[in-house]
Amino acid sequence: MAPLDLARLTGELDARLATADADLARHYPGPRPARQPVHTVYVPADRFAADTVTTYGEVALGLLDEHEALFLELVGGDVDLVARVRARLASRPVDDLRIDFEDGYGVRADDEEDAAVLAAADALRTAVAAGTAPPSSGIRFKSLERPTRHRGLRTLATFVERLTDGGSDEGPLTGFVVTLPKVTSVDQVEAMVHAAAHLETGLGLQPGSLRFEIQVETPQSILGADGTALVARMIQAADGRCTGLHYGTYDYSAFVGIAGPYQSLDHPAADHAKAVMQAAAAGTGVWLSDGSTNVLPVGDAAGVRRGWETHLRLVRRALERGFYQGWDLHPAQLPTRYAATFAFYRERLDRSAVLEEPATDRALADFVRRGRECGALDPVDTGGE
Repeated sequence: MAPLDLARLTGELDARLATADADLARHYPGPRPARQPVHTVYVPADRFAADTVTTYGEVALGLLDEHEALFLELVGGDVDLVARVRARLASRPVDDLRIDFEDGYGVRADDEEDAAVLAAADALRTAVAAGTAPPSSGIRFKSLERPTRHRGLRTLATFVERLTDGGSDEGPLTGFVVTLPKVTSVDQVEAMVHAAAHLETGLGLQPGSLRFEIQVETPQSILGADGTALVARMIQAADGRCTGLHYGTYDYSAFVGIAGPYQSLDHPAADHAKAVMQAAAAGTGVWLSDGSTNVLPVGDAAGVRRGWETHLRLVRRALERGFYQGWDLHPAQLPTRYAATFAFYRERLDRSAVLEEPATDRALADFVRRGRECGALDPVDTGGE
């Protein structure tokens, strides 16, 4: 019997798998080395001003003052947690902001939307210069579907040009990302890449500086006509510009035929769509975001209770399922966003009952990192400096 030549076999397998190795590294580069926001706050474009973020924090704190006993009850009497929420609302109430020119803004005359675009861009520039803007921000423009394509591109181009002062100042693009809504084909993602490159060239911006997230709110983005999960192909078609996949609760629910009273983040149809998104994004560095709830904590005490209870439950549910970001639509949702998020990390820090094994250790390290980045955990909580 001839001696086993492992060196030769290893070389042959390296040669056989070279293309697969390169493809894996290109398509699945691993986690992105940046801090993921805990939420994205959507503000209709005509309601956005330079002080919107500060105002949202003040409104949230005012509601917390008004219903402090109720809030304390809902978080299990955790006084330290309430203090943490208050501190966050006072210092950085919004993690990520999206100025909305789509569903939250509606269809307006071109001259009216043009004026709103310029005003919103000026307001964001002012907030960035004053240091009151959130760490990341951007706009949602109308989709690349034929009926809204021209208006959407006009809004996008005008906003970016105004924000960057015609391309001479890229400072406001730090942390800037745009939302591509109602995506129905891989071709639209490729078209968005083309549009971004065109704007960068025309405005003299750094190549690759215009990034976007894909809003998953149509069945076609989950399951294509050929039976494949198009959202996975969309990530690859984005040529490295896609930063996130955001689930669109109400559009997706309506498209698949769910009656209005039953449209929610915890519907089985929503869970299926988000599971596909999760598998598609794994290992790509693309972040996942859950959608929104329109059960708002407003009105009398009963209305506030219902809204806060619903939001606490849904945010916690999303975190447990690996969706570390979601949408918020109203400043009254900010207290429960941070309460649910902080409690999730603080309650699950104890690892004593977890079996030691490499994958679990990696998950725990990621868990601790996220907890510290969002403000739920202090270095003393995790044995850090």
